[in-house]
Amino acid sequence: MPVSAGVTRPAIVLDHVAIGTSSLADGWELFAGLLGGCWAYGGYSPGFWWGQLRFSAGPKIELLTPTGGPDAAFLERFLADRGPGFHHLNFIVPAIDVTLGKIRALGAEPVGVRLQDRNWKEAFLHPRDAYGTVIQVAEQAGSPPSSSPPAELGESGRPCSVSVIEQRVADIDGATRLFREALDGRIVRRQDAARHSQVELGWPNGATLRLVQSADGRQTSPRSGAGIAHLEFSRDDGAFAQADLEKVAILSRQLGVSVRLRT
Repeated sequence: MPVSAGVTRPAIVLDHVAIGTSSLADGWELFAGLLGGCWAYGGYSPGFWWGQLRFSAGPKIELLTPTGGPDAAFLERFLADRGPGFHHLNFIVPAIDVTLGKIRALGAEPVGVRLQDRNWKEAFLHPRDAYGTVIQVAEQAGSPPSSSPPAELGESGRPCSVSVIEQRVADIDGATRLFREALDGRIVRRQDAARHSQVELGWPNGATLRLVQSADGRQTSPRSGAGIAHLEFSRDDGAFAQADLEKVAILSRQLGVSVRLRT
């Protein structure tokens, strides 16, 4: 539907970071029990189960686990090839056709384009076009249906915010163009150096993505440095205890992700 004159189109937001895992228990303990994530919504889709946790600020964290059948192949292949770990970044956009046009104008071709469902239209960028990490763009009609949290989720810990997502890239200028020109990120800080340039971009929900130029200028596999490097969390009401740091280190290692705590 066209936007009437004087009406502001909803903003693009970096909505969530998805993590693929065969076991949800470590994810619940880490992101809910220790880092204060609260149940947002989730459910079954063909081939996988997904659940999202919301924080005081920043993107949500989504946990994905395969449920079998042919539709689970993409996630089972991911886990077999790489083990558990960061799977994709999701951006909710107000008009997916506009966003896909901007992406194509930058020379990248979206894959997995599905526009038939009026409630959820989506497309993806392959890591080679997304500077190391799969990007999902989606247009969502209305609010997601409410859903009950899993019984094994447990109680949420003290509230925290997702302060920064750090992504290593080989071409920081190209990555910045993608996230700024196609996905409406606002540059909030830039630091240029011979071997360690950084750009931080922000979105209206408090999400911050820090792009870091890889030292040797090569985009290699995610296991050797390209893609999401780590998430940073801050505690809303004070510092983390030493015991928190030790437990987070264990659980994040088991999930195949890197989590840093601001102290």
